[in-house]
Amino acid sequence: MNPSCARCKKIVYPTEKVNCLDKFWHKACFQCETCKMTLNMKNYKGYEKKPYCNAHYPKSSFTAVADTPENLRLKKQSKLQSQVQYKEEFEKNKGKGFSAVANTPELERIKKNQEIVSNIKYHEEFEKSKGSSAASAERRNSNDTNEYRTQPGRNIVYQPQAPAHQEPPTPVFIPPVAAPLSPPPSTGKRYRAVYDYSAADVDEISFQDGDLIVDVQQIDEGWMYGTVERTGDTGMLPANYVEAV
Repeated sequence: MNPSCARCKKIVYPTEKVNCLDKFWHKACFQCETCKMTLNMKNYKGYEKKPYCNAHYPKSSFTAVADTPENLRLKKQSKLQSQVQYKEEFEKNKGKGFSAVANTPELERIKKNQEIVSNIKYHEEFEKSKGSSAASAERRNSNDTNEYRTQPGRNIVYQPQAPAHQEPPTPVFIPPVAAPLSPPPSTGKRYRAVYDYSAADVDEISFQDGDLIVDVQQIDEGWMYGTVERTGDTGMLPANYVEAV
């Protein structure tokens, strides 16, 4: 059974039927509700199951809402709820703001470089403190020598000669003072520069062709760590700029 047209209410046959907006239309009856322009399936716009052209399509308009006591109460309640939810989420996520950093080759190189620099500083401070201890020990030995007279070949020290009417001096035994330890010889490798190099970063060193680099440590395939003997600068240097000696 053929349906009726939504506009003229006459029977719509299959050859002239348009099925749109849950209704059936004659092709000539499928028109804009405002200007009656004939529409098709490509240029129509539906509103409340009625066809409109683009120019007369109803625009949605917004109405102002009065600030009644009830609306103000609801607004304040919504604001309080949002603040409570924010505090709950903050407490849950507190302490979880740190993200793990991937161990890239560059980070590994920087970390290893920092460890080497800290070890070198530790050894330098240790050598300085050891040197100051040895100097103070020498000063103490010098003062003891001026005050007491030591018998050669023995660890017995006699006090200065007392007058005849006094008792003979009592020998005082003093343990031998250990000699200060000398710093161990450098065991690092030695390299000679074959090209000039200017430092490109704060942790690198500059050198000239022919400079001797001592205490060299291999960091990776392309970088080393050492000290330029001529300038005393210590830091990173490219491995392909030097050769072993």
